[in-house]
Amino acid sequence: MHIDKDLVAASATPLVLAILADGESYGYAILKRVRALSAGELQWTDGMLYPLLHRLRRLGYVTTEWRTPPEGRRRQYYMITDEGREALADQQRQWVAVTSALNDVWPGSGGLQAAAGKA
Repeated sequence: MHIDKDLVAASATPLVLAILADGESYGYAILKRVRALSAGELQWTDGMLYPLLHRLRRLGYVTTEWRTPPEGRRRQYYMITDEGREALADQQRQWVAVTSALNDVWPGSGGLQAAAGKA
């Protein structure tokens, strides 16, 4: 299935913030987590993720730290800040409102679950 780029872009910030709310991570691990969470439907690239991470850092939603794990490859780890947690909570409220509206207009008793074929 193709997911429209506007929908991917709209969901990127809350997805990354939610992943980081579960614990610090680095770029490649975030890409793998997004792929796993979407059952392979979202195939983000470095070119999409890193500009987003840089923007989140500029906004004060994440901080970074360079580390060299025991495996030896130096990586930049991203951690969510208190401001990032507040932004995530705001994003969650917005997505609940959008989801509720879509559930009200899409036919069938399962709303979004039926539309996704998971009902």
